[in-house]
Amino acid sequence: MQIIYSSLLVLLIFFNGYTQQSGFQVARLKYNGGGDWYNDPSAEVNLLKFVRNNTNLKVIPEYKFVDLSTDDIYNYPFLFMTGHGNINFTKQEAERLKKYLEQGGFLYIDDDYGLDAALRREIKKVFPAQEFVELPYKHPIYNILFPFPAGPPKTHKHDDSPAQGLGMFVNNRLCIYYTFESNPSDGWADVEVHHDPEEKRIESLKFGANIIMFALTQ
Repeated sequence: MQIIYSSLLVLLIFFNGYTQQSGFQVARLKYNGGGDWYNDPSAEVNLLKFVRNNTNLKVIPEYKFVDLSTDDIYNYPFLFMTGHGNINFTKQEAERLKKYLEQGGFLYIDDDYGLDAALRREIKKVFPAQEFVELPYKHPIYNILFPFPAGPPKTHKHDDSPAQGLGMFVNNRLCIYYTFESNPSDGWADVEVHHDPEEKRIESLKFGANIIMFALTQ
């Protein structure tokens, strides 16, 4: 795991506010448009605790959020975005997100059901020439720490469509990872929130750990 920590340091030096004595944090991305970007605030906290307990990565398991319209996004190499409804990026916000991703930042998006149409529309403002592409099951994000030979887990049933893991790239680097019809972040939340079976919760936490480790070592 030492190579993971070393790669993390290389990545984080490009972001403000990081010291070797602090640790890795995930920041929730706040967006406009009326969608509930803030739902299940226990999700990231529980995921980071799981990462701390299963790797030697130093983390700060606290809930943090950043507004896309501010430079606070540059304090975090890993942003998390979720919700059920509408999203609206201004031109400035889209340009800011594009710059963040091009400079080494990583965005993980989990559709909590109902986010897909608005997300695809707004991401077009960020990367007009790109479409989401489905990652093959042999992609390292599915085996870097825990094996997921069939791709993303189906944590919650939304429709009857299969779970998908989709991506966008900058210079062959995966900068956006998007889970659709999967919803692993619901499994990260406190057990009393969604009442998921323990095996589903552990599966989703393992999958989230894979996403973090991949993002920090690619």
